[in-house]
Amino acid sequence: MEFRLVKMIVEQANPIRYFFSTEDRAFLLNDLLGKKIAIIFKNKITCLNCNTSIKKTYSGGYCYKCFMSLAKTDTCIVSPYLCHYHLGTCREPLWGEEHCMQPHIVYLANTSGPKVGVTRMTQIPTRWIDQGAQTATPIIKTKNRREAGIIEKLFASAMDDKTNWRNMLKGVPEPVNYLNLKKQLFFACGQSLDELEESFGTADIELLEDLQIYEFQYPILSYPDKVSSFNLDKLNLIEGTLIGIKGQYLILDTGVINIRNHGGYHIEFKEI
Repeated sequence: MEFRLVKMIVEQANPIRYFFSTEDRAFLLNDLLGKKIAIIFKNKITCLNCNTSIKKTYSGGYCYKCFMSLAKTDTCIVSPYLCHYHLGTCREPLWGEEHCMQPHIVYLANTSGPKVGVTRMTQIPTRWIDQGAQTATPIIKTKNRREAGIIEKLFASAMDDKTNWRNMLKGVPEPVNYLNLKKQLFFACGQSLDELEESFGTADIELLEDLQIYEFQYPILSYPDKVSSFNLDKLNLIEGTLIGIKGQYLILDTGVINIRNHGGYHIEFKEI
């Protein structure tokens, strides 16, 4: 079948269920585990927002014009502490109200190892699944994205805030003692966090006392010893046996492909 790639739909289950979405339906990828598949790039890319035909994408699926004008592709999406809605300069104020000026959480997750991050509360647990997290737990609730981002930036001075995607795809990370990790983080950053609470207002920040641990299992038959990635700009045909799906990656016995990075690419997908 032929369709345009967008981020895989995820459904929390044991293991996680992954779907490709086409114009008229979604189909389950888990059923193809252990089977040989082919992804054929049709030499066509269209912007996920305006559908314009383009030669390259920005921010995972957009034309340059949309990349420069949409709020969802602004710098503050990658770096939430840079949110500028409060300055009246948001690219799309209504979008900002619906997505950024909503309750967010600062969380700890175990992807390629322990990391800190932020997400909108309505994105729990999708955000963690998209990152390939083995476990995760919320530690702070904030009134909006900017406040969560500022706290994340503070915590990033004491621990990682990024995932090593190669290590994430090589296997299950060592277990994390979240209680100890949280204590260490608050000890290292406690004074600065207190100052932020005073700056934001105590009503804007809620320290979550109880640890609610989320655990995830992914549909994986085996992990690769060496991770090599496919890029449809360089290779029009990808073939191999599907041995796993984790984060937004398809793991084949011949290499891996990040589906989210190929948003807007028109492909033919088939079992062979």
